[in-house]
Amino acid sequence: MRNDRRPKMKGRVSRIGSYAIASSMKDHPHQPCITCTTFNILAPIYKRLSHKDKNGRESDYRTYWLARNQRILDSLLYERSSIICLQEFWVGNEELVNMYEKRLGDAGYLNFKLGRTNNRGDGLLTAVHKDYLRVINYRELHFNDCGDRVAQLLHVELATPASQRRNNDPCQEILIVNTHLLFPHDSSLCIVRLYQVYKILQYVESYQKEYNLNPLPIMLCGDWNGSKRGHVYKFLRSQGFVSSYDTAHRYTDADAHKWVSHLNHRGNICGVDFIWLLNPNSYRKLLKTSWTEAVFGMFKNQLRKASLTEDDAFAFLKADSDGYYITYSGFCEALRQFNIIGHRHGLSVEETEDLWVQADIDGNGVVDYKEFQQRIWKPTWSEPRDGDGDGDGKEGRDRGHKGDEKHSRKEQAIGFSVKNAVLFPPEVEKGMWPENYFLSDHARLTVVFSPIQMPCSQLTS
Repeated sequence: MRNDRRPKMKGRVSRIGSYAIASSMKDHPHQPCITCTTFNILAPIYKRLSHKDKNGRESDYRTYWLARNQRILDSLLYERSSIICLQEFWVGNEELVNMYEKRLGDAGYLNFKLGRTNNRGDGLLTAVHKDYLRVINYRELHFNDCGDRVAQLLHVELATPASQRRNNDPCQEILIVNTHLLFPHDSSLCIVRLYQVYKILQYVESYQKEYNLNPLPIMLCGDWNGSKRGHVYKFLRSQGFVSSYDTAHRYTDADAHKWVSHLNHRGNICGVDFIWLLNPNSYRKLLKTSWTEAVFGMFKNQLRKASLTEDDAFAFLKADSDGYYITYSGFCEALRQFNIIGHRHGLSVEETEDLWVQADIDGNGVVDYKEFQQRIWKPTWSEPRDGDGDGDGKEGRDRGHKGDEKHSRKEQAIGFSVKNAVLFPPEVEKGMWPENYFLSDHARLTVVFSPIQMPCSQLTS
């Protein structure tokens, strides 16, 4: 008799990840767990058939792309996640689109697809299983930037029968985002990626205000094209988001090489695929404050990459100023030299002026050495401590600016705890990329969430 506790194989579809996910859900039979999968499935228009023939793309050979995508669908349908978020979905091929929509539809999923702007050929597909979730609203976000990137926002609620809800509890709602950020081909694009995340969070914030929603749990899924060392990661952490995979495995923010999820076109392996979770009880700074700090953090990083010490950096920014201070023109020139402004992908004049206002603390029109230290050189991020926001949220509620507490209102809210998270193929969980893996150049990430009651602290500013 087969031991059911062993990882199983059927044909060539691995059951290792699916077994771990199923086991997690069996461990909590009385909790209505949901699962979420994110997967960049590598559009055939981008997949090279071999390094020797760089012009040969999988999209030219129907047999190849059809077989690979059938295998991808086999694995997704076997896992049967409540939410499936795909990136690099080949929206430009009608046959492939119909195949995904039919097979997912027949399996009980509602499908939402969105192509990138300017007919780039690929885009996003988000599928929600009707047995687990009901879709309240669906929105599309077009960044209209150099990468023609887009995002999807789904407002859903758990499909729990009223008879199973205790004391007429309200339906448990979630905001889900699926996106694929720009790859940072050069330093001028780093600010674009950061701005893409800022626009997503702005959009989510405005959506909640538009419908006067109580704080809801937010899940951000996708290919973020940046690792745990990057500014996008730090920006999201400063807003209270946690990486679900790291939370499940109790990894800290410093554990950058514990796992990988992508073999990029440069031959490097890195961890770039995330399902971010923000619970209603996790402290959130004002979004604009975090954005400003993120840009200053990027600026400081560029200064340090240029091997400038603190005093050297101040002298560089001071430039030709007669006094011991930085002028606005000197500030702008430094930003221009480090590719943060001065090109079509950089900060606008208004955004640059906002940065200057934040740097000029006393508002006297110049930035002295003390202000330079406080705003630009010294860490201004509210760097999250390991574990913030992944449990009962006490750390998140306790930290913050003085006076926030008196401007908060507290109420009960529904959040989610992370029960398990699995990457497939399993080798990537050990920081290695298997040679025989060909479904994609990305790993598939699946997370098990369980809803929990929690007190909510909402900034009302």
